[in-house]
Amino acid sequence: MEVTIKEEARAEIKIWNYVFGYAKIAAVKCAIELGIADVIENYGSPMPLSELASALRCEPSRLHRIMRLMVHDRIFKQEPINQHTVGFSSTPLSRCLIKGGEKSMAAFILLMSGPTCLAPWHSLSARVLETGNNISPFEVANGKDIWSYAEANPDFSELFNNAMGCKARLTVQATIEGCPEVFDGVENLVDIGGGNATALSLLVKAFPWIRGINFDLPHVVAVAPKSDSIENVGGDMFMSISNADAAFLMSVLHDWDDEECIKILKKCREAIPEDKGKVIIVEAVLEEDKEVDEVGVVGLMLDTAMMAITNKGKERTLKEWSYVL
Repeated sequence: MEVTIKEEARAEIKIWNYVFGYAKIAAVKCAIELGIADVIENYGSPMPLSELASALRCEPSRLHRIMRLMVHDRIFKQEPINQHTVGFSSTPLSRCLIKGGEKSMAAFILLMSGPTCLAPWHSLSARVLETGNNISPFEVANGKDIWSYAEANPDFSELFNNAMGCKARLTVQATIEGCPEVFDGVENLVDIGGGNATALSLLVKAFPWIRGINFDLPHVVAVAPKSDSIENVGGDMFMSISNADAAFLMSVLHDWDDEECIKILKKCREAIPEDKGKVIIVEAVLEEDKEVDEVGVVGLMLDTAMMAITNKGKERTLKEWSYVL
């Protein structure tokens, strides 16, 4: 098949984007650490570079270069203030960088762009080459698997659980709006791997008749927020799970291989009533034999991240899920 000059040119441009692709995540990380999105949002109108630099105590010319890249990526808007001055404004994307915002993904970005989670990617090729070895690149880079590392490093554990909370705020809202009927008849709900109880807090708020049980490793629930409607329970899901009308698993099974998933699901079955119990699973499903869209590409990247960070985790197609379930 003949390759045209235009195709060659596009390939050259694309490869340069791969060469310097890290610059985008580095700029976004910089924006979060400096609080750029927070300051621009609070300003309330297009904010001149001089005022932004003053508020952040930044060197203006360097700040301009970071902002120029993010404006090009449509993270911020640049708008004229007068004939001689432009200002920066918020966008839906920049609001995802606001710390503590309703749709904030700041903690998740800081987790994945930090040295602890970046280092494993350097061992991805070794991971692909090896056979019969389930030591993750994360463990190679950090000396422990991610769960043991989090237990030994409270700051990382806090960031990890805050990151999962970011994801929960987006995913749980979609679950509440799209499938509210699955919570009918549920009086007690155990959230397995519930972290800092973000997901469970949203669920008991939406369905106030539910009593929540936040079930996670002891070191996680020891620092989880306390609530009248939620009980924090420490334990090991491979050993036993707190009894409830329904078990809730969100972004948990993708951390484990098929046989481990089946073990977890069997423990869920033991924890719920035989006649009316439910296991509610919220996970990604990879498209099969089909060209993926932008959302599908995120799933493929997440699957690669699971290979780098977990020992045996992966995203699954519908066919692969049918085996586990």
